[in-house]
Amino acid sequence: MKGQILSVLVSFIFFPNHFTEKNNPAPAKENMEAVHTTINYAELVYNDLHLATIGLSENAFEYAYKGYQYLLKKEKLNNPGVLSICDLSQSSGKKRFYILDLANEKVLMTSYVAHGKGSGSEYATHFSNKANSHQSSLGFYVTGSTYYGEHGLSLKLKGLETGFNDHAVNRNIVVHGAGYIGNNYLDGNKVMGRSYGCPAVPQKESGEIINLIKDGTCLFVYHPTKTYLHKSKILND
Repeated sequence: MKGQILSVLVSFIFFPNHFTEKNNPAPAKENMEAVHTTINYAELVYNDLHLATIGLSENAFEYAYKGYQYLLKKEKLNNPGVLSICDLSQSSGKKRFYILDLANEKVLMTSYVAHGKGSGSEYATHFSNKANSHQSSLGFYVTGSTYYGEHGLSLKLKGLETGFNDHAVNRNIVVHGAGYIGNNYLDGNKVMGRSYGCPAVPQKESGEIINLIKDGTCLFVYHPTKTYLHKSKILND
């Protein structure tokens, strides 16, 4: 299927009606057609990139892809080919950070990623948009520019979801490297270390990760929390 995803993606963006199911029981409901179209195409991409084999659940990808399409249409992404997903429903001991190049049909990288200290121990269970909560914030982000801070090369993030992650800039939520996340840390500890809410990644891989996703790509921090899934304006548009 080489080349098929890119051609379908181009057709989907510019000719979305081409993908509407012929036997749609409610063809007048354009929003429902769009939802079904997005889910059907997400399933195609998920299977073609063999995302199940690297541990990414289909549900997480479908939500990520739906929001990604929304941001594309709203022209929020300067670098629209790349989609990154932090799946916080998984153990922190799993490689739950996925960087996908949808334009070129590739999985660019998988890695570990930390959640906030206030969100839980091995598993993240609590999330917040508040300063000093030390919790992770769910939802869609657009990546910004890089800078050098106390953790070395770091990447600014702008939260796009009011009430869920729009305080990310004020909270200094960024992608950065850390010694408390990665294989070496897990060798001597029962669970991975945690951040103050940042999606921290292994120090040795941080430069590569940041350079892959910087300057206007989509980052989705996922957890099947009903409050977020039901109230996210991006997912329920």
